[in-house]
Amino acid sequence: MKKYALLFALLCIAMGNSQTGVIKGIVIDKQSETPLVGATVELLNANETNGVITDLDGYFTLDKVPLGRQVIRVSYIGFESITLPNVVVTSGKDAVVNVALIEAFDRLDEVIITSDTNKARSINKLTSVSARQFSLEEVTRFSGGRSDVGRLAANFAGVSAPDDSRNDVVIRGNSPTGLLWRLEGVPIPSPNHYSTLGTTGGPVSALNPNLLKNSDFITSAFPAEYGNAIGGVFDLGFRNGNKDDYEYTAQVGIFTGIEAMAEGPLGKNNGSFLVAGRYSLVGLLGVGAGGTSAAPNYSDISFNLDFGKTKLGNFSLFGIIGVSDIDFLGDDIDEDDLFAAEDENTFVESRFGVIGLKHRINITDKSYLKTIISGSFTGNDFLVDRFVDKDTQQERIIRYTEADNTENRYTFSTLYNAKLSSRSTIRTGILLENIGVASLLSDRTEQPDLNTDGDPDLFTFRDIDENLTIIQPYLQGQFRLTEKLTLNAGIHGQYSSLNDQFVIEPRAGLNYKISQNHRLSFGYGLHHQPIPLPLLFLNEEVNGELLQTNKNLDFVRSNHYVLGYDIKLGVSWRGKVEIYYQDIDNAAVESFPSSYSSLTEGADFGFDNDRISLLNEGTGYNQGIELTLERFFSKGYYGLLTTSLFESKYEGSDGIERNTPFNNGYVINLLAGKEFAMGKTKKDVLFFDTRVTFSGGRYYTPVDLTASQAAGFEVLLEDFAFSEQNDGYFRWDVKFGYKINSSKKKTSHQFYVDLQNVTANENLFARRYNRLTNDIDEVNQIGFFPDFGYRFEF
Repeated sequence: MKKYALLFALLCIAMGNSQTGVIKGIVIDKQSETPLVGATVELLNANETNGVITDLDGYFTLDKVPLGRQVIRVSYIGFESITLPNVVVTSGKDAVVNVALIEAFDRLDEVIITSDTNKARSINKLTSVSARQFSLEEVTRFSGGRSDVGRLAANFAGVSAPDDSRNDVVIRGNSPTGLLWRLEGVPIPSPNHYSTLGTTGGPVSALNPNLLKNSDFITSAFPAEYGNAIGGVFDLGFRNGNKDDYEYTAQVGIFTGIEAMAEGPLGKNNGSFLVAGRYSLVGLLGVGAGGTSAAPNYSDISFNLDFGKTKLGNFSLFGIIGVSDIDFLGDDIDEDDLFAAEDENTFVESRFGVIGLKHRINITDKSYLKTIISGSFTGNDFLVDRFVDKDTQQERIIRYTEADNTENRYTFSTLYNAKLSSRSTIRTGILLENIGVASLLSDRTEQPDLNTDGDPDLFTFRDIDENLTIIQPYLQGQFRLTEKLTLNAGIHGQYSSLNDQFVIEPRAGLNYKISQNHRLSFGYGLHHQPIPLPLLFLNEEVNGELLQTNKNLDFVRSNHYVLGYDIKLGVSWRGKVEIYYQDIDNAAVESFPSSYSSLTEGADFGFDNDRISLLNEGTGYNQGIELTLERFFSKGYYGLLTTSLFESKYEGSDGIERNTPFNNGYVINLLAGKEFAMGKTKKDVLFFDTRVTFSGGRYYTPVDLTASQAAGFEVLLEDFAFSEQNDGYFRWDVKFGYKINSSKKKTSHQFYVDLQNVTANENLFARRYNRLTNDIDEVNQIGFFPDFGYRFEF
């Protein structure tokens, strides 16, 4: 009897040690974006054959998959099959992959063409150049990234972000205000905590990467469905929750905070729910982080509810809600604080939210209609009380700045996608946005003392409650002219009710497959965008009356030209070179000769308050070359080297060509990582990641010290705008951790330590006038900073 009990115990241990995971997902036709029924999904490099076929909705589930990084192949008769490496299988969570197959140029009955997956290609099939998809794993894997999508993009060619205090994305020398954020197909405001009106970045991201599915990042000449942007596009999507099992995640990190996430089946129509909430860890601890001694408080909730397939189609509800606040008290502020001053008490609150209802219905087996109705809001309150004669018997406090900004946006989007044949696909749609802006800005900076009370007057630069509508129709298509040559072409329209301006924007891209391993591409696009809203609604006092003299400014216009060459260097290696030129005009400049241009805005939390009576007569250009060498994760390691050499110039109304503040000149990123299988069963993982960044310094306008001392506030030498350059930026980050997959339960653990700026390099943040010392201070960016995290999945 004891022998049988011992045998049973050993059998249980063996079964526990052979803990496996699950890979599930959906297979679709990439052109029609409809499910493929009966596609074959096979697990490769496994000891035993393991394969399934997709059901009537294109779904599949692979059970009993060994833990670790696995490889699957997906095939369908008449389509090019695809191989997906690096599917990470853990014991705590099902691995979900969505696969899009392309129909062979001439439909085949028996032969299947095989191609490897390539993350360099975008999810959007109508994108020809300057695009890359990214995954949740990349957002959380790379060292120094703080699980922030914006900081992830800084590793890609063409992106410059040498600013430790914010996650603004500078694409090919364009202002960050030129970036378009999209979620589930609709534009959204800046998805960041502590964001301000008109900006696209912030210190902390409100996007929870655990909800994101593979998404696109596009840096130039984007397809016709994207508009109202001249810099680039983040096209993000939320994944669905697990429709078969309940799963939970708990984690903690310095920047991501304390988080809980749940997902599982919903309703009787094969639906699912996914919801997550986060709260600032440093706020709970009452400590500063990210360049300030003040404790930031921020929290957000994100969700995606998929109600499943019904007779009326598929409905889903998605959203994000985030709030944040921080108090900078002058007595507690250090002189090298990145955000505040020692002679001020500053109180900041911000809010952000988006909620949308998405509906999709298949019209035929090769076409569908998708409609989204959404509402979003963003706002911030900013109050500054300044000490006068600080630390003297005459010390007093005056209200120096008041800002209360709110933007409400209501969006309707609908698109129709149809696959006409294996050679042609069309997509057409329209996007309508109604934007309401309420903005109050009062400030004493650089104001006279007309009421003779001894203080600069509190002047109201903005006090508006405005509403505008932007309408964007588009038509685009993909035409596979030959087996090697593909044309993506379309036209985008844009109308603004603010000044009744309507523009037509042609877009086109060509891809030529020279051979199996070589590809040539060309892209062109005309793009328009209004100047930032804080500039449009500035007040100017004319004959005792406040007028908005910038309100009727036209769109800024940018022509994009891109030439690219891709080469496949091996099974897991690829190289890419892109050359681009962007010609910009209609930028806003002053009516008298000056160095100012709206192309220089967007590098900070605010905009210039005194730029009034502007004209659309400014020009600029961006040009450069980008090189990428990448090894996708294979055999336990990956590598990524990106190099950008570029030039970004502009002309103000004085006709002098100058550097923009974003003209770093060069950016080099080197990333690498290695994983080691650990434990007796090799189911656990020890991992290392590192990143090294070199960048040219940003250009800045020098301070006129004598004039600043006389005025009591910072005065810049605007005739020498952006004539000085900071020293080069260097940063080295190192991340290491351990993943534990349970042998007996559906649980997993992950620990990591992320050492940011391990060499404590002193990268210059700013040279700014100090009112207290009457001198110019040099303030450095964040020095060495250790981050950590723990993740539990069950």
